[in-house]
Amino acid sequence: MLPLLKLFVAASVITGSSWLAGRNPKLAGWIIALPISSMIALLFTQAEHRDTGKSVEFARSILVSVPLSLVFFIPFVFADKLKLGFAGLYGSGVALLTVAYFVHRSVMP
Repeated sequence: MLPLLKLFVAASVITGSSWLAGRNPKLAGWIIALPISSMIALLFTQAEHRDTGKSVEFARSILVSVPLSLVFFIPFVFADKLKLGFAGLYGSGVALLTVAYFVHRSVMP
């Protein structure tokens, strides 16, 4: 039952946010930027594993990861200067995320 609940909650947040982006992109951006998915994942992790230590480690990893993950948006900020289409901007963002992942690995004990 828990896996289905997880799937439903995650799908609802993503689907609701993408639907809202068509009507009010600024509000949708604000909502998706909130740590809703992290909060939900932390609750589910604690409920499933009942290990506060792992939940704390998970939260710390999220705290370090959030600023690093923002590098994905850098190509979109400079879209006018880069003159790339959506695929190029998205691919550049993914490439920057790859670099950020290795930074995360080196920072986290």
